Amino acid sequence: MENTFLPVSREDMLARGLTQVDFVYVCGDAYVDHSGFGSAIISRVLESRGYSVGMICQPDWKNPESINVFGEPRLGFLVSAGNMDSMVNHYTVAGHHRSYDYYSPGGKMGRRPDRAVIVYGNLIRQTYKKTPIIIGGIEASLRRLSHYDYWSKRVRRSILLESGADLISYGMGELSIVEIADALAAGIDVRDITYVNGTVWKTRREEDIYDAVRLPDYEQTADSKKTCALSVKLQYENTDPFAAKRIYEAYDGSTFVVQNPPARPLTTQELDDVYALPYMRAWHPMYDAEGGIPAFSDDIKFSLTSNRGCYGGCSFCALTFHQGRIVQARSHESILAEARLMAEDPDFKGNIYDVGGPTAEFRRPACDKQLTKGACKDRQCLFPKPCPNLVVDHSDYVQLLRELRALSGVKRVFVRSGVRFDYLMADPDRTFLKELCRHHISGQLRVAPEHISDNVLRLMGKPPVRVYNAFISEFEKVNRRENLEQYAVPYLMSSHPGSTLGDAVALAQYLHEHHLNPEQVQDFYPTPGTLSTCMYHTGIDPRTMQPVYVATDPHEKAMQRALIQYRRRENYSLVREALTAAGREDLIGFGPQCLIRPEGAGRGKGRAAQGRKQKPKNPRRAGKN
Repeated sequence: MENTFLPVSREDMLARGLTQVDFVYVCGDAYVDHSGFGSAIISRVLESRGYSVGMICQPDWKNPESINVFGEPRLGFLVSAGNMDSMVNHYTVAGHHRSYDYYSPGGKMGRRPDRAVIVYGNLIRQTYKKTPIIIGGIEASLRRLSHYDYWSKRVRRSILLESGADLISYGMGELSIVEIADALAAGIDVRDITYVNGTVWKTRREEDIYDAVRLPDYEQTADSKKTCALSVKLQYENTDPFAAKRIYEAYDGSTFVVQNPPARPLTTQELDDVYALPYMRAWHPMYDAEGGIPAFSDDIKFSLTSNRGCYGGCSFCALTFHQGRIVQARSHESILAEARLMAEDPDFKGNIYDVGGPTAEFRRPACDKQLTKGACKDRQCLFPKPCPNLVVDHSDYVQLLRELRALSGVKRVFVRSGVRFDYLMADPDRTFLKELCRHHISGQLRVAPEHISDNVLRLMGKPPVRVYNAFISEFEKVNRRENLEQYAVPYLMSSHPGSTLGDAVALAQYLHEHHLNPEQVQDFYPTPGTLSTCMYHTGIDPRTMQPVYVATDPHEKAMQRALIQYRRRENYSLVREALTAAGREDLIGFGPQCLIRPEGAGRGKGRAAQGRKQKPKNPRRAGKN
């Protein structure tokens, strides 16, 4: 049978010779059959195991009939919000409604509800009272236990309870979803599927839970910030597939939500198999008339996923909670095969836009023991400095990039995933940096120091600023030797827990000293499943249980953000107010160290004290976009 899209209608189902599908997948994203989309991976994995899947993407959540496209599935419903949390998809950190949805046809907003997993789950339950519902994806994964919800400003219950679902398949779900499917196909009641790693289930009988750590009850977590921080600490101590214990929490003293240990990492062969599935590598043609799906641009279509997992350990990143700390990588053969397939596409212009994952150059676990004993519970691989057991080696990644560059039809291979500059600096061999500058960036390298205050960086789980400065020095040195005019463009974050006005002023001074003028700044966004979100809500670092300063007042947050872009005219009043509040009026004036001129000082108001025409001492660090 010729490869085609999975069924999206009853007619498609019948054309495949089916009168009933095994699973109906309800998703908040439009249907893109590509390995960059979780819904495509899970549905194709199930198909490869002999299960039929019908896709209902972006149903009308106000109409119960919208989930009846295929009728009742033989085994169950699968539900996901899509590649993004629906609340992050809809709202900025300031609470403003976004006007564009990259995962909907033509970018049109309004094709999915807020809290999509909850809405879809309850929509299904209106009609199918007993049919199993398994929820997954980033939204369900990061809300699997009680969690602080930034949008409602409170601790919410597990999404398993709010959605009416039976199970959560959390993390990267290829292994758990097949085991669930096999159990359902064998006639096991969904309530009895309590043994699958990588799942969360519920029970009213505490005696059913064995070899487990009990978290504080939901009511305690919701009422006490200290208890909430303790709960998050216990959750983070049990995110490793080799060392994690089963954990659970009680609701109203009568319902228990149980998280089994994470699923094990995929082997290289298993990961290769996932990416070799017969994806159509396109959005469904039903979206053509609306202009297609913006998220599936050339940048995604012509990029290659090399790895998953990250041991970087940034506090504001949910990867530890979702993909885990153990890096899994595809083989060169698998990646090259996909690149050759990509090169056959008539739209391919010779550019591979990225080769990477959460961190581009991670191609193996941090150390050999992680594959048998897991990641350390009480220490990080890179923070506060690289672990003595860390294997620092870029050679495999360098060789992969060389092989890709040599492929017929490939002109350029770019690296746009995050590059860990602290990992790079830990490698005495500068071959990767040289080849990165020579072949794999085009004028700009985006790196993520995030801040320059060592106190803030410590809470972020990032290396001290001296490591970033050393990297910039090496980057400039290589570019001079190669006679290249290239810039390092830093990602910066304002108002992260721990950042005071004084820290924000220090960051502005650093930018002034190094002649950096950031075009984009990310306000800290408290999304579910991160240590930083716990700090934001509780004012406590859950790793140490020590107090943390948190800027929660919108006006102070606006001042911190304005300081990073102090040169902008529209930020003048906020910057002046911030400098005054921080006792740094010495930075208002005409001296070389001043950030802004005094109020009413003519055309210079709102500009850096030395004016826009001042040339950078070193243009390679100007960070112009």
